[in-house]
Amino acid sequence: MNTEKHNPTRTLTTLLILFCIVLLLYVLKPVLMPLLFAILLAAIVFPVVNFLLKRCHLGHGLTSLLGVLIISFFVISAIVIVFNQFNKFSADSQLYIDKFSEIYYGSINYLEDNTIVDVTFFRNLEMPQFSTIWAKSGDSITSVFSSASSFVGDMLMVPLYMFFILFYRTFLIEFVYRAFPTISHERMNAVLGGLYDVVQNYLRGLLLVMFIVGLLNSIGLLILGVDNAVFFGFLAASLMLIPYIGIFIGSLLPALVALVTKDSYWYAVGVIGIFAFVQFLESNFITPKITGSKMSMNAFISIVSLFVFGILWGTIGLVLALPLTAMLKVIFDHSDSLKAWGFLIGETEDYHTKKSSMRWMNMRMKHFKKETGPNP
Repeated sequence: MNTEKHNPTRTLTTLLILFCIVLLLYVLKPVLMPLLFAILLAAIVFPVVNFLLKRCHLGHGLTSLLGVLIISFFVISAIVIVFNQFNKFSADSQLYIDKFSEIYYGSINYLEDNTIVDVTFFRNLEMPQFSTIWAKSGDSITSVFSSASSFVGDMLMVPLYMFFILFYRTFLIEFVYRAFPTISHERMNAVLGGLYDVVQNYLRGLLLVMFIVGLLNSIGLLILGVDNAVFFGFLAASLMLIPYIGIFIGSLLPALVALVTKDSYWYAVGVIGIFAFVQFLESNFITPKITGSKMSMNAFISIVSLFVFGILWGTIGLVLALPLTAMLKVIFDHSDSLKAWGFLIGETEDYHTKKSSMRWMNMRMKHFKKETGPNP
């Protein structure tokens, strides 16, 4: 029976350590972001590397290099496809400008004829200004890329980090054992195995879900007759890397294309409706069926982690938030002093959300007191 008194100094020390960790995450952003991406990508390609090493009897250096080349091929191919598609949109820019102008002035006429809204200011916005806005958008995009040049430079380190992580994986694992000599090998094996399983399950599940969602999006857009349906369907699915809001952002572009290229506004509404329905299927059926309890985090902590990492690292933080939080849960679950935090991150049980939850809570508290002993 545990009768150890609560130590306020220990709690204060824990909070101070957490504050220092958050501060380091912010300060070391240029180093940590490409390194974490390299770890995730290395985890994706590791089964292929391990297969080449064991079955094809290739050396560590060659298999690691092949793993980096495989990932690089898929990433570069995706970038080229997206770049070519947006070049096509740029070539048709005048068509979009003319159609938006028609929609814009049609809306003004409707408001003037059917409401008491004063539309004088909006009517004075002549068509050439739309062209000016479109032309200036190119300068804005250029400035965005210029401001992000340092980030792009940092991300170019990802392939190099990937290679060394794959090549020195045994050496790095031994370092972890040496860094924590007081932790038994059994517990360390459980932690490392849990971290690898979480990353693998998250990434494999995410890729499979993205494929299914992209396929469903594409079928819906093909039914509506939207141009470039497959591209838009899988582009929206790829934005699922940004949880909760990614697929919504991805639905805006095909909705705008439908608005411009179709003779009825209902096509754009249909695009939004299809993507919303697919999002409902993904959240309630596809993702739970594929990932199951392997990514056991409750929605509240998921949203908090997105908010925190978004503040720290911007859009890239939104992509990394869930896998990093899941990895933290594995570490917390295997630490006696941090198990409560692992419990906080994990999924809720049925009794937490039932009407009789207070009765269940009282029963759980009585059971907990029997295990830990009376309060001092």
